[in-house]
Amino acid sequence: MDEKEGAPMARHFDLDLLNTLVAVADAGSLSAAAPHLCRSQSAVSEQIRKLEEVCGLPLLVRRKSGATPTPAGNRLLGHARELLALSDAAYRDMRDSHLVGDLHLAITDYFRPGALPGILRRVRDRFPRLHLHVSIRKSAQIEKDMEGGAFDLGISMAILDRDGQAVPCPPNQIRLRREPLMWICDPSFSPSETPLGDSRMPLLVLPETCSLQRFVVRILDASGVSYGIAHSASGVAGLQMAVTAGLGVTCLNASAVPDGAIPPKGIPDLPALPEVDFLLTAPRVGESAFLSDVRELLVDCLR
Repeated sequence: MDEKEGAPMARHFDLDLLNTLVAVADAGSLSAAAPHLCRSQSAVSEQIRKLEEVCGLPLLVRRKSGATPTPAGNRLLGHARELLALSDAAYRDMRDSHLVGDLHLAITDYFRPGALPGILRRVRDRFPRLHLHVSIRKSAQIEKDMEGGAFDLGISMAILDRDGQAVPCPPNQIRLRREPLMWICDPSFSPSETPLGDSRMPLLVLPETCSLQRFVVRILDASGVSYGIAHSASGVAGLQMAVTAGLGVTCLNASAVPDGAIPPKGIPDLPALPEVDFLLTAPRVGESAFLSDVRELLVDCLR
C-alpha cells in the first residue's frame, strides 16, 4: 500500500508468495513452475506481480526462453529460501514433538546397509523423544514376527517378477524404494583361480533361511549354471566381506553392493535378475494413533 493513501506499508512477506518465487527460479519459467505449485500460469504470474508490488522492484526478467531473477530477485531468493526452510523446520518441530514413546523397528539387513546409520541418526535428531529399538532380521522372519506383535514396524524386501513386471505393492504397505539386483564380485576375483578347485562358479550366499539365497539358487539351477557354495555368511556384512576378499560371486541389491565391486567377467550364461521392493509394513487392526503417526512421519526419513 502507498503511505499517501493512508494505509501502512507491508512490513512482512507472504511465505506463499516467496514459495512461488523460489519455484519459478528453480523451474526456469512461470509455465514450468505452475504444475509444481498446483496453480495456473496466470495465477503464478499474479503471485509474482503481488510480490514485486510489495518489494517495489522487478524480481524476474521474462523472456520467451523463460524467466530469470533480476539482481533484486536474486537477493530476495536467498532470504526466501532461508525463511521457507525455517518455516518448514518450525512446522516439523510442532508436528513431531508429540511423538513420545518406544518404537520397535525391524529392518532387513539388505536395506541400505551403508546409509542406515545416517538414516537412524536423522530419525534420532528429528524425533528426540522417540526411543527407537532397532533389530536386524531376515524379511521372512520380520513378516512372521510382525503377525505376532514382536515389532511395531518392519521393513522387508520383496523380490519382483523375474520377467521384470512390477508386482502390485501389497495392500496398505508403503513402498520405500525399488532397486535392481546385481551379480557382483571383487576386481581381484578370477574365474580361473577359484577356491572350489574346478570350473564351477564359486557362489557366496547367506543361509537357506534367506529368501534371496533360495531365489538365487533356484534361478541358477534353472539356467544350468555350474556353481558351488564357496562361502556362507550369516549376514549381509559378512557377505560383503567375502566379496571384497575375492572369494567368489554373489547377488546383492544395488544399495548393498560394496564399494569397488564389479559385474563378474568370464562367467557365461548368468541369468538376468529382477528388481526388489523395500516395503514398510501395513497398519494393523486396532493399532494406536501414535504408531500410525510414526509410520507416516518416518517414511520421509527412510526413503
